Amino acid sequence: MIKYILVSVCFSILIFVQGQAQKKDTSVLHHEDLRPLPERTISFSGYKWTVRNTAGKQGPGPNYFGDYSAFMDDSGYLHLWIRKDKLSGQWQCAEVTSLQSFEYGTYKFVVEGAIDKYDKNLVLGLFNYSGNDGLDEMDIEIARWGNASYPNLNYTIWPAKKEFKNSSTVKEFELNSNLSTHYFMRNADTVICASFNGISTDPKDEIFSSTFASPTASISHLAMPVHINFWLFNAEPPADQANVEVVIRSFKYIP
Repeated sequence: MIKYILVSVCFSILIFVQGQAQKKDTSVLHHEDLRPLPERTISFSGYKWTVRNTAGKQGPGPNYFGDYSAFMDDSGYLHLWIRKDKLSGQWQCAEVTSLQSFEYGTYKFVVEGAIDKYDKNLVLGLFNYSGNDGLDEMDIEIARWGNASYPNLNYTIWPAKKEFKNSSTVKEFELNSNLSTHYFMRNADTVICASFNGISTDPKDEIFSSTFASPTASISHLAMPVHINFWLFNAEPPADQANVEVVIRSFKYIP
C-alpha cells in the first residue's frame, strides 16, 4: 500500500511538472513570435539592403514577410514575391530596406511588371520612412486598397509634425509596356512625385505627376532609409489565389 501511494504521488508530481513545463514552453514560443527573425543583407543598385523576415504577422496588412520572398538575379534586378507557402499555407510578402539613409534629392525606381493590372489587394510601395508611424514618409504606391474601382496610382506625403495631416493625390493609369519609371524629388519645402512609361523621365512619357508644397513646414527634413515593399491589403490574397512577382530593375539616388 505504501509503495502504491508513493508511486501515485510521484506520478502526479511528474504530470504536474510536465504540465508546467509545457505552459512555460508555449509562453516562450508565443513571445518569440513577436521578435524579428535574423535578416539577410543583399546588394542592389550599389547599396546594401536588409530583407524583412518576420515570425508573425506585422504591418502593413498585417502580413507575414518572408526572407525567401526577395532575391537578386544575374542581371542585378531585385525580384519581390507575394506567394503562398506550401507548408504553412500562409501568404508571404516582401520588403527590403536600405542600410543607408538619404537626404534631399531624387529617388528613382525602374519597375518591371504589369503593375497597372494588379489585383485590388496587391500593394507595391516605393518610399522613404523614418520609422515614426504617421510621420516622415514620402510614398509612391501602386494599390487599389481592396476596391477594384479605386485609382491604382497613389502619391502620399506624411508630415514632419503631428499637427499636420498627410497629403495625397491619386490617378488611374495604364502602361504602354511592362516597364515604368517612378520618382520622388524632395527638398526643404517641396516634394514632387512622378511616374513614366518605359525607362524614361522624358515629359512625353509622363503618366502623372504631382507637387506637394503646402504647408512647407509639413515636409520632413530627416535623412531616411528607402523601403520597397510588396504586400496584401488587409492580408487578403489575390482573387485568383496565384503567386505574384514584381521586378525592381534599379534604384538610383541623385543628390
